[in-house]
Amino acid sequence: MLGQVFTKPQKGRFFYGSLMREIDQVGIKSLGIIAFISFFIGGVIALQTALNLENPLLPDTLIGFATKRSIILEFAPTFCSIILAGKVGSYITSSIGTMRVTEQIDALEVMGINSLNHLVLPKILAAIFFYPFLIALAMFLGILGGWVAGVLSGLFIGTEYIQGIQMNFKPFLLVYAIIKTIVFAFIITTVPSYHGYYVKGGSIAVGKASTSSVVWTIVLIVVTNYFLTQMLLT
Repeated sequence: MLGQVFTKPQKGRFFYGSLMREIDQVGIKSLGIIAFISFFIGGVIALQTALNLENPLLPDTLIGFATKRSIILEFAPTFCSIILAGKVGSYITSSIGTMRVTEQIDALEVMGINSLNHLVLPKILAAIFFYPFLIALAMFLGILGGWVAGVLSGLFIGTEYIQGIQMNFKPFLLVYAIIKTIVFAFIITTVPSYHGYYVKGGSIAVGKASTSSVVWTIVLIVVTNYFLTQMLLT
Protein backbone atom coordinates (compact mmCIF):
# COMPACT_ATOMS: atom_id res chain seq x y z
CA MET A 1 0.00 0.00 0.00
CA LEU A 2 2.68 2.53 1.00
CA GLY A 3 4.63 1.78 -2.16
CA GLN A 4 1.71 3.00 -4.26
CA VAL A 5 1.07 5.97 -1.96
CA PHE A 6 4.58 7.41 -2.16
CA THR A 7 4.84 7.79 -5.90
CA LYS A 8 5.09 10.96 -7.96
CA PRO A 9 1.63 12.56 -8.43
CA GLN A 10 0.38 12.29 -11.97
CA LYS A 11 -0.82 15.89 -12.20
CA GLY A 12 0.88 18.44 -9.96
CA ARG A 13 -1.87 21.08 -10.22
CA PHE A 14 -4.60 18.70 -9.07
CA PHE A 15 -2.35 17.33 -6.35
CA TYR A 16 -1.68 20.83 -5.00
CA GLY A 17 -5.43 21.49 -4.86
CA SER A 18 -6.00 18.22 -3.01
CA LEU A 19 -3.20 19.05 -0.56
CA MET A 20 -4.74 22.46 0.23
CA ARG A 21 -8.14 20.86 0.84
CA GLU A 22 -6.63 18.29 3.18
CA ILE A 23 -4.72 20.94 5.12
CA ASP A 24 -8.07 22.62 5.69
CA GLN A 25 -9.85 19.38 6.65
CA VAL A 26 -7.25 17.66 8.84
CA GLY A 27 -5.45 20.74 10.12
CA ILE A 28 -7.20 24.10 10.13
CA LYS A 29 -10.58 22.67 11.14
CA SER A 30 -8.89 21.04 14.15
CA LEU A 31 -7.52 24.34 15.48
CA GLY A 32 -10.61 25.16 17.52
CA ILE A 33 -10.87 21.97 19.54
CA ILE A 34 -7.10 21.74 20.11
CA ALA A 35 -6.94 25.37 21.30
CA PHE A 36 -9.96 24.99 23.60
CA ILE A 37 -8.80 21.74 25.21
CA SER A 38 -5.15 22.83 25.53
CA PHE A 39 -5.99 26.06 27.33
CA PHE A 40 -8.21 24.45 29.94
CA ILE A 41 -6.11 21.32 30.42
CA GLY A 42 -3.09 23.54 31.03
CA GLY A 43 -5.10 25.33 33.70
CA VAL A 44 -6.09 22.04 35.30
CA ILE A 45 -2.49 20.78 35.37
CA ALA A 46 -1.27 24.00 36.99
CA LEU A 47 -4.05 24.01 39.60
CA GLN A 48 -3.56 20.36 40.51
CA THR A 49 0.19 20.88 40.79
CA ALA A 50 -0.32 23.90 43.04
CA LEU A 51 -2.81 22.06 45.26
CA ASN A 52 -0.40 19.14 45.70
CA LEU A 53 2.58 21.31 46.63
CA GLU A 54 1.59 21.75 50.26
CA ASN A 55 5.13 21.74 51.62
CA PRO A 56 6.13 25.38 52.33
CA LEU A 57 9.76 24.48 51.64
CA LEU A 58 8.97 23.84 47.97
CA PRO A 59 9.05 27.01 45.84
CA ASP A 60 6.08 27.97 43.69
CA THR A 61 8.39 28.02 40.67
CA LEU A 62 7.99 24.23 40.61
CA ILE A 63 4.39 24.74 39.48
CA GLY A 64 5.45 26.40 36.25
CA PHE A 65 8.27 23.91 35.78
CA ALA A 66 6.00 20.87 36.25
CA THR A 67 3.27 22.33 34.04
CA LYS A 68 5.78 23.08 31.28
CA ARG A 69 7.27 19.59 31.39
CA SER A 70 3.86 17.85 31.49
CA ILE A 71 2.52 19.81 28.54
CA ILE A 72 5.63 19.61 26.34
CA LEU A 73 6.47 15.96 27.03
CA GLU A 74 3.06 14.33 27.04
CA PHE A 75 -0.08 16.41 26.84
CA ALA A 76 0.60 18.41 23.67
CA PRO A 77 2.14 15.70 21.43
CA THR A 78 0.43 12.59 22.79
CA PHE A 79 -3.00 13.49 24.14
CA CYS A 80 -3.69 16.02 21.40
CA SER A 81 -2.77 13.34 18.86
CA ILE A 82 -5.26 10.97 20.51
CA ILE A 83 -7.93 13.66 20.19
CA LEU A 84 -7.01 14.14 16.53
CA ALA A 85 -7.12 10.37 16.02
CA GLY A 86 -10.80 10.45 16.88
CA LYS A 87 -11.68 13.55 14.89
CA VAL A 88 -9.45 13.19 11.84
CA GLY A 89 -9.31 9.38 11.79
CA SER A 90 -13.08 9.01 11.55
CA TYR A 91 -13.20 11.64 8.79
CA ILE A 92 -10.50 9.92 6.73
CA THR A 93 -12.00 6.44 7.05
CA SER A 94 -15.54 7.56 6.33
CA SER A 95 -14.58 9.70 3.32
CA ILE A 96 -12.41 7.05 1.69
CA GLY A 97 -14.75 4.23 2.74
CA THR A 98 -17.72 6.00 1.19
CA MET A 99 -15.80 6.35 -2.06
CA ARG A 100 -15.02 2.64 -1.94
CA VAL A 101 -18.59 1.43 -1.38
CA THR A 102 -19.98 3.85 -4.00
CA GLU A 103 -17.37 2.56 -6.51
CA GLN A 104 -15.75 5.98 -6.97
CA ILE A 105 -12.33 4.43 -6.29
CA ASP A 106 -13.01 1.82 -8.96
CA ALA A 107 -13.81 4.64 -11.37
CA LEU A 108 -10.47 6.30 -10.59
CA GLU A 109 -8.67 3.03 -11.29
CA VAL A 110 -10.51 2.64 -14.61
CA MET A 111 -9.34 6.12 -15.62
CA GLY A 112 -5.75 5.06 -14.91
CA ILE A 113 -5.35 7.16 -11.76
CA ASN A 114 -3.32 5.80 -8.84
CA SER A 115 -6.14 6.02 -6.29
CA LEU A 116 -3.92 5.45 -3.25
CA ASN A 117 -1.57 8.24 -4.27
CA HIS A 118 -4.46 10.51 -5.19
CA LEU A 119 -6.44 9.98 -1.97
CA VAL A 120 -3.91 9.18 0.76
CA LEU A 121 -0.69 11.09 0.00
CA PRO A 122 -2.25 14.59 0.36
CA LYS A 123 -3.63 13.58 3.77
CA ILE A 124 -0.25 12.30 4.98
CA LEU A 125 1.64 15.39 3.82
CA ALA A 126 -0.99 17.77 5.19
CA ALA A 127 -0.80 16.16 8.63
CA ILE A 128 3.00 15.90 8.73
CA PHE A 129 3.51 19.54 7.74
CA PHE A 130 0.66 21.12 9.72
CA TYR A 131 0.53 19.10 12.95
CA PRO A 132 3.86 20.37 14.37
CA PHE A 133 2.38 23.88 14.19
CA LEU A 134 -0.82 22.62 15.82
CA ILE A 135 1.09 20.96 18.66
CA ALA A 136 3.28 24.04 19.14
CA LEU A 137 0.08 26.06 19.53
CA ALA A 138 -1.19 23.49 22.04
CA MET A 139 2.02 23.90 24.08
CA PHE A 140 1.72 27.67 24.14
CA LEU A 141 -1.97 27.72 25.02
CA GLY A 142 -1.54 25.00 27.65
CA ILE A 143 1.20 26.93 29.44
CA LEU A 144 -0.80 30.16 29.07
CA GLY A 145 -3.87 28.44 30.48
CA GLY A 146 -1.87 27.38 33.53
CA TRP A 147 -0.74 30.97 34.11
CA VAL A 148 -4.28 32.35 33.75
CA ALA A 149 -5.72 29.71 36.08
CA GLY A 150 -3.13 30.42 38.75
CA VAL A 151 -3.54 34.19 38.60
CA LEU A 152 -7.34 34.03 38.69
CA SER A 153 -7.44 31.49 41.53
CA GLY A 154 -4.72 33.18 43.57
CA LEU A 155 -2.97 29.86 44.25
CA PHE A 156 0.37 31.14 43.00
CA ILE A 157 2.01 34.30 41.73
CA GLY A 158 2.26 34.76 37.98
CA THR A 159 5.89 35.90 38.02
CA GLU A 160 6.97 32.76 39.91
CA TYR A 161 5.08 30.63 37.41
CA ILE A 162 6.97 32.30 34.56
CA GLN A 163 10.26 31.75 36.40
CA GLY A 164 9.38 28.07 36.68
CA ILE A 165 8.75 27.89 32.93
CA GLN A 166 12.20 29.35 32.27
CA MET A 167 13.92 27.11 34.82
CA ASN A 168 16.14 24.30 33.49
CA PHE A 169 14.90 24.65 29.91
CA LYS A 170 16.11 21.90 27.56
CA PRO A 171 15.58 22.59 23.83
CA PHE A 172 15.80 18.87 23.05
CA LEU A 173 12.45 18.36 24.75
CA LEU A 174 10.85 20.43 22.00
CA VAL A 175 12.67 18.36 19.37
CA TYR A 176 11.44 15.21 21.10
CA ALA A 177 7.86 16.50 21.05
CA ILE A 178 8.04 17.41 17.35
CA ILE A 179 9.49 14.00 16.44
CA LYS A 180 6.62 12.31 18.26
CA THR A 181 4.13 14.60 16.54
CA ILE A 182 5.42 13.73 13.06
CA VAL A 183 5.30 9.99 13.80
CA PHE A 184 1.81 10.28 15.26
CA ALA A 185 0.65 12.35 12.26
CA PHE A 186 1.78 9.53 9.98
CA ILE A 187 -0.16 6.98 12.07
CA ILE A 188 -3.27 9.19 12.24
CA THR A 189 -3.47 9.35 8.45
CA THR A 190 -2.27 5.94 7.29
CA VAL A 191 -4.22 3.64 9.63
CA PRO A 192 -7.64 5.22 8.92
CA SER A 193 -6.79 5.37 5.21
CA TYR A 194 -6.09 1.64 5.22
CA HIS A 195 -9.39 0.84 6.95
CA GLY A 196 -11.34 3.09 4.60
CA TYR A 197 -9.65 1.95 1.39
CA TYR A 198 -10.18 -1.76 2.01
CA VAL A 199 -13.68 -1.59 3.51
CA LYS A 200 -16.24 -4.00 2.05
CA GLY A 201 -20.00 -3.72 2.20
CA GLY A 202 -22.27 -0.72 2.55
CA SER A 203 -22.75 2.26 4.84
CA ILE A 204 -22.86 0.06 7.97
CA ALA A 205 -19.45 -1.36 7.06
CA VAL A 206 -18.10 2.16 6.69
CA GLY A 207 -19.31 3.03 10.19
CA LYS A 208 -17.70 -0.09 11.66
CA ALA A 209 -14.47 0.63 9.80
CA SER A 210 -14.42 4.18 11.20
CA THR A 211 -14.77 2.89 14.76
CA SER A 212 -12.13 0.22 14.24
CA SER A 213 -9.68 2.68 12.67
CA VAL A 214 -9.96 5.11 15.58
CA VAL A 215 -9.38 2.32 18.12
CA TRP A 216 -6.34 0.94 16.31
CA THR A 217 -4.91 4.40 15.72
CA ILE A 218 -5.10 5.23 19.44
CA VAL A 219 -3.55 1.87 20.36
CA LEU A 220 -0.66 2.44 17.96
CA ILE A 221 -0.12 5.98 19.25
CA VAL A 222 0.09 4.76 22.85
CA VAL A 223 2.45 1.89 22.01
CA THR A 224 4.62 4.06 19.75
CA ASN A 225 4.76 6.73 22.45
CA TYR A 226 6.29 4.21 24.85
CA PHE A 227 9.01 3.13 22.44
CA LEU A 228 9.82 6.68 21.28
CA THR A 229 10.15 7.81 24.89
CA GLN A 230 12.45 4.90 25.67
CA MET A 231 14.62 5.55 22.62
CA LEU A 232 14.83 9.33 22.80
CA LEU A 233 14.86 10.13 26.51
CA THR A 234 16.76 7.23 28.08
